[in-house]
Amino acid sequence: MKAKKYYLPRGMYYSTLQERESFYREEFNLELVEEWLSDRMKNVVFAVVIGRHTGIYPEKYRDESSTTILIDEYRDLEDVRDQILEFLPESVYYDRNLYGEKGEVLGQELAFDLDPENITCPIHGTLEDKMKRHQGLGFCELEFRMVRDETLSLHEELKENFTSVRVVYSGRGFHIHVFDEEAFTMSRKERKELAKELKAKGFPIDEWVTSGDMRLIRLPYSLHGMVSRIVTPLDVKELFRFDPVKDERCLPKFLKGSKLDRDAF
Repeated sequence: MKAKKYYLPRGMYYSTLQERESFYREEFNLELVEEWLSDRMKNVVFAVVIGRHTGIYPEKYRDESSTTILIDEYRDLEDVRDQILEFLPESVYYDRNLYGEKGEVLGQELAFDLDPENITCPIHGTLEDKMKRHQGLGFCELEFRMVRDETLSLHEELKENFTSVRVVYSGRGFHIHVFDEEAFTMSRKERKELAKELKAKGFPIDEWVTSGDMRLIRLPYSLHGMVSRIVTPLDVKELFRFDPVKDERCLPKFLKGSKLDRDAF
């Protein structure tokens, strides 16, 4: 599979297999992953995509490079990391569903996905324009700043109804997670209505994620292999000035000290 060349902000590029391996072997912080998942850790399902968007994958997994591979059988997080090291994926996810001992669904974490390609850019146009140029996942620095501001606004909107709301830099854009107990038990209908309401207010969220049709969401502290950045939870107070080009928390070791242009957005 030939790699797709999406335009990206300066300093961002596709991680090589060697860089993915070095990150998951030396840097992947399992303690922080466990802290993020908290009491959901017991029956959580993980997933990986090896090379769907980058076209970079171990040759032995060529046929599976674009599929979503579930990691639902493991002893502990160390075992999960070992399986990730086997696949060397471009991305790692977890299932937002809460499962009981017999696999029954007890609820689902409410989340919102805001990506820069959904922003109408004065330079690159609408998502439709970008798709016509085969740049549906490409984004520029202006689009990132715009979606960053949009995330801050959505966080303020959600805080009117929820108390436990977290923001995560997802690698290209942002995710907002809601951990209020009542949010976990919202019905599919209620989730769809909320997504439509927020879209009507102008927020460029992915309705598929908020409604629950897409259960997987990027795992905090994993590597986003398309941009070579670490998925990082943020304090909302720092969101306005957040810059993934130079923020040390987002830079894997293989980028630190490199000659890449890391000027602020």
